[in-house]
Amino acid sequence: MTLNEKIGAAIDHQNSLVCIGLDTDPAKIPEPVRNSPDAVCEFNRIIIDATRDLAAAYKPNLAFYEALGRRGWEVLERTIRLIPDNVIKIGDAKRGDIGNTAAKYAGALFDLGFDAVTVNPYMGWDSIAPFVEAAGKGAFILCMTSNPSAAELQNLESGGRPLYQHVAEKITAWNKHDNCGLVAGATRPEILQDIRAIAPDLPFLIPGIGAQGGDLEKTVAYGTDAQGGMALINSSRGILYASAGKDFAGAARGKALELRDAINRYRVLKKKE
Repeated sequence: MTLNEKIGAAIDHQNSLVCIGLDTDPAKIPEPVRNSPDAVCEFNRIIIDATRDLAAAYKPNLAFYEALGRRGWEVLERTIRLIPDNVIKIGDAKRGDIGNTAAKYAGALFDLGFDAVTVNPYMGWDSIAPFVEAAGKGAFILCMTSNPSAAELQNLESGGRPLYQHVAEKITAWNKHDNCGLVAGATRPEILQDIRAIAPDLPFLIPGIGAQGGDLEKTVAYGTDAQGGMALINSSRGILYASAGKDFAGAARGKALELRDAINRYRVLKKKE
């Protein structure tokens, strides 16, 4: 299967568009686990076990593991092994280099077990190619991000059109092996709609729901494909830290279930349109 076929299969199998970001901060781990000698991995295991039937993807953010120092890579590798095989494993690395450097990044991250990696396209095709050459692997490429200052560059006019439109067109053209997707944030729904019109069939990784204030109904309406699929809607802090007490696993499951069911209600409405 190609990466994009795997994404579609995971969405169908789980009946879910939820992506859970494993941005695990040791300082925020609930007290019942925080003092464990293996706190990050143990916390991740509990979260994954509590939500494994609700998520179509999990997305460890590499910064949180690199910050652990020499043991961070080992914690990351063990975390990846905890993720079920029937869902998508996304390495949120935002790599963006060229040549042998990009090839080394791609090899290292795919060898860890990731299905896809987030990649920055600023240096052009050279920085993308190593991530989309491996069978069954691929990349989610930054197009319009959810952070407040994204527009400073991504909205710049080029040839009478905003830069993000050109990026979306490039990503569509690069999708020769059915393994390219876009990162498109939920915080600008009108732009999300614009990007979906340019790339109607590609999978979108959509951050910005929850703490960043993205509108979920508009995200589903504008960010999914014509069948209400091919989008992974990410939530990190809202699920991971739903409770700081002993009930944190149940609280995380509750938030993931709430998000999945809300998304699916909006998917039904879209299909009726």
